[in-house]
Amino acid sequence: MRDRLLALQGEASQEIVDAPNLESLREVKVKYLGKKGEITSVLRGMGSLSAEERPVIGALANDVRSTLSTLIEETEAKLESAKMAEKLANENVDVTLPGKSISIGSLHPINAVIEEVEDIFIGMGFHIAEGPEVETDYFNFEMLNLPKNHPARDMQDSFYISPETLLRTHTSAVQVRSMIDKKGEVPVRVISPGKVYRRDDDDATHSHQFTQIEGLVVDSGVSMSELHGVLLHLIHKLFGEETEVRLRPSYFPFTEPSVEVDIFHPEKGWIEILGAGMVHPSVLEKAGYDAEKYTGFAFGIGAERIAILKYDIDDIRHFYQNDLRFIKQFKSV
Repeated sequence: MRDRLLALQGEASQEIVDAPNLESLREVKVKYLGKKGEITSVLRGMGSLSAEERPVIGALANDVRSTLSTLIEETEAKLESAKMAEKLANENVDVTLPGKSISIGSLHPINAVIEEVEDIFIGMGFHIAEGPEVETDYFNFEMLNLPKNHPARDMQDSFYISPETLLRTHTSAVQVRSMIDKKGEVPVRVISPGKVYRRDDDDATHSHQFTQIEGLVVDSGVSMSELHGVLLHLIHKLFGEETEVRLRPSYFPFTEPSVEVDIFHPEKGWIEILGAGMVHPSVLEKAGYDAEKYTGFAFGIGAERIAILKYDIDDIRHFYQNDLRFIKQFKSV
């Protein structure tokens, strides 16, 4: 058996060295070192050996395996090196050719506005609040001082799913939910960006779906002058420190007093950009706050309107048509 193992070592070594390629080398490895290989077949006869011979033959078999494995690894490295050299010699690569251009994406202008506004308000200590887009009549209307007969409840204005469920018409419902979650505690300082839905004919300036960013502050001693200061800071950050701002009296059921806020555009004159006001006492009371003790202000911004003014866009429909020619213009935004 000893002679047979040494003979196999010699045969295998020669076949390994003579292997012309990696595939042939793998075949030699299986032939001699595999589970059904030549060396394994010889070792199956060890049962007929004496107790003194078995450890000697076992040690020899291990030496033969180790020698052949080392030789196979060395030969494999040489064959792989030769294969790579042949490949490099046969392939002609022009390293002066230009590389493939990689298209880099960017934020959608609406998302860019949302993130910019969020950064401004986070810097003033506000938190971001979210809520469901499918809302109940209770949070969307009743809690905001909108009685059953209010015009905003008209089916021409809202997308109703059932008599008590609709697609939210504003993110003011998130403000109500935020107050309820605080359980009468102050301060409340949140902004709530999100999609809202209203029945409207889509054209250059109107859409049935748009994006609102609403804000709410509730605390002791909150005043109209504080609201004015917050809005001035926001507008100057968005449009520049020299932007002229004016507040006009208005009416919203959930704020009293209420104002509409305009900015002066050099070419278009005064343009309304948001609505705001002091939170109506009844809204505070319904949300669990003592209106004699606490006051608050709220405001609502249209993200599309801000983007149209900032980036000089002429049609709101561009935001939703997924035209890459339009989107690619905002890579630097």
